[in-house]
Amino acid sequence: MLTVSDLTYKIGARTILDECDVTIMDNWKVGVVGLNGAGKSTLFKLIAGELTPDGGTVEKNAKQRMGMVRQDIPEVETSLIDLVLEAHIEMADLWKQTETEEDPNKIADIYQRLSDMDAYSAPAKASRLLTGLGFKEEQLTEPFSSFSGGWRMRVALAAALFVEPEILLLDEPTNHLDLEAIMWLEGYLAAYPHTLLIISHDREVLNKCIDHVIHVDRQKLKMYTGNYDTFERERAEALGLQQKMHEKQKAQRAHMQKFVDRFKAQASKATQAQSRMKALEKMDIVDAVIADRAVHFTFPNPKEIASPMISIDKADIGYTKGNPVLNRVHENIDNDDRIALLGANGNGKSTLIKLIADKLQPMSGEVRRSPKMRIGYFSQHQTEELDVNSTPYQEMLSLMRNSNPDVVEPKVRAKLGAFGFSKDLADNKISSLSGGEKARLLFAIMSFDAPHLLLLDEPTNHLDIDAREALVQALNNYDGAIVIVSHDPNMVERVADRLWVVRDGECHHFDGDLEDYRNFTIQARRDQRKKDKEKKGKASLVDDGAAETKQAANPQAIAKLEKKIAKLEAQKTELETLMNAEGFYTAPNIDTARIQETHTKVLADLVVAETEWMEAQEG
Repeated sequence: MLTVSDLTYKIGARTILDECDVTIMDNWKVGVVGLNGAGKSTLFKLIAGELTPDGGTVEKNAKQRMGMVRQDIPEVETSLIDLVLEAHIEMADLWKQTETEEDPNKIADIYQRLSDMDAYSAPAKASRLLTGLGFKEEQLTEPFSSFSGGWRMRVALAAALFVEPEILLLDEPTNHLDLEAIMWLEGYLAAYPHTLLIISHDREVLNKCIDHVIHVDRQKLKMYTGNYDTFERERAEALGLQQKMHEKQKAQRAHMQKFVDRFKAQASKATQAQSRMKALEKMDIVDAVIADRAVHFTFPNPKEIASPMISIDKADIGYTKGNPVLNRVHENIDNDDRIALLGANGNGKSTLIKLIADKLQPMSGEVRRSPKMRIGYFSQHQTEELDVNSTPYQEMLSLMRNSNPDVVEPKVRAKLGAFGFSKDLADNKISSLSGGEKARLLFAIMSFDAPHLLLLDEPTNHLDIDAREALVQALNNYDGAIVIVSHDPNMVERVADRLWVVRDGECHHFDGDLEDYRNFTIQARRDQRKKDKEKKGKASLVDDGAAETKQAANPQAIAKLEKKIAKLEAQKTELETLMNAEGFYTAPNIDTARIQETHTKVLADLVVAETEWMEAQEG
């Protein structure tokens, strides 16, 4: 159990957390949510002991290990798999002792302890973690120093998961992952056997992995039962009641103030006036519902043009002559298409986006474009190209003057206002903007001339959950075509109606939805692991040609798992029908918290059962 009592933390005169209390029971999976800057990461550092509170305590069972993703792994030559194995300090130390210990009794004790912690299967576990997070089997023995920052963070995440601490803290673990790795991580975290606390802006990850939510808001912590969607519904209902109470108290306060103003100077009414003044001072005014989602995006709608807007005819695409990234791509984009590009990082999604954006020419083949078509292009790297000494207003003014030298200030500010920029914010230097504000500026810049096609390459990297929701709504209200690359499953599922898979040097259509693609990637990973095992088996054959005997799949185990999956699917449907019924959250005789917790557990059990079924298929 983890207990936070009267926790207070300040930075200078600013209070981040103020006398906060929350209790987290063993094996709970808790999502920590709140606006950017609310104090989520600060809370993690206080729990982990990296920061000292100004007041209050954080207490846990002394025997429970706590783990976080390391941000400071040195640039060592150690292989990936060895680096992950070394993360379990006790296990690594015991293996070293086996090399030096001479006392037979102590050696026996060491091996018994290694057996108890399942150390003999540790390399296989480390391998599964790394391949699940996107590494190829042959990369596991390569030195850590040969990988770039994003891939290094995957190694650090694998190391934290390998240790399997009793309390695991994950701060935005999906930031450096592609969609395929995120899908794998969802299943792994749903089955995590201990306490998990996770900060994430990915609502799909939260919905699949957690059973409780801690909301960090206005320097306080509040616990909710259920996943993220449940938290949103309950909070919306609570805020509705809060607004009504605020209006009632506001009217009561106005009435009392009117009495004070009228009679405080009259001797006969002075005592009553004084008592009302004291009552006003003590009145606990319920805060008005602050519009946390005040930022709304509005992409201007273009005039319709003929389809197809773009035709790609058997194009080879790449950067080095004779070595294309993608081969013979043959696709059309119509004026109402909503396309998501799927595929692991490094397969060529961004390369294809650059070709469509006319920032890269085909090595062979042809690309035909409608002469009237305008394209709005967003790249995750464009924030680095902004002039930090300029302001959003100056940038938009310069851009609009290129096509209309007589553009007036109100029109410029209206363009920025469509993406949540007030006059004050629009006049701030770009260097002072947050990552999310810079992303919104890029949305405004890319769409100022009402493009017919929006190309979005990882548009959500710097957006919190509310800003992502605003972006989804804006895209769904936009009348033009969209091609999107995103590691946010929720965005892909709600925006795209066509899926193109980019992998193995090709681009092809995927018939199915994102859940079908999730199952496809699981099967592809199993198939790859099977091939890797067969390669290793062939490499280790002895000279007499004896082959490794392969255990066949167990049909009884498969049938049992299929029954379990069917039962869980039925439970899931029944619970969701109940939860979606009108009045579910307000009915007095329904234990909504228990039903929500059961639903979250069923989802997690279903992920585990499906994974076990896939593994059982292999034998």
